[in-house]
Amino acid sequence: MSEWRIKLGPVLTPILRTWWRFRRPATLGVRVLCRDAEGRILLVRHGYAKGWHLPGGGVEAGETAVEAGIRELAEEGGVEAIGAPKLRGFYANHANFPNDHIALFEVETWRPCAPRDGHEIAERGWFARDALPEGVTPGTLRRLAEIFDGAPPSATW
Repeated sequence: MSEWRIKLGPVLTPILRTWWRFRRPATLGVRVLCRDAEGRILLVRHGYAKGWHLPGGGVEAGETAVEAGIRELAEEGGVEAIGAPKLRGFYANHANFPNDHIALFEVETWRPCAPRDGHEIAERGWFARDALPEGVTPGTLRRLAEIFDGAPPSATW
């Protein structure tokens, strides 16, 4: 590496990282797969978006993806994770927003908790794989098919 680069690195690196951040902003969301003792899947229907989804949402500033998954599962689904969620996959969600990505986690051990009050979640419920509600989103259906039916994995949510 050239000498000028070594000397200017401590000054240039923060400037370049800031420029990269504004030039190529990325967003990160999480979804969480959770099943009950009967194998039913927890799904939520938001008041502001169409369809049934796995619980989830955006990763807040200063929060890890795991922390966001645990928080969203409790807030939206009324489920408190016991132990660390397992990362199932990482997906591009460019149809939603350019450079958007979703991390999918699975929680195997949990206990009920009070969901967050408010109007974000219109409905929540536990559904058997063969009795999913009408309107499950395509991304959610793809993940379920990959996990339970052996469908080929897709990099797209």
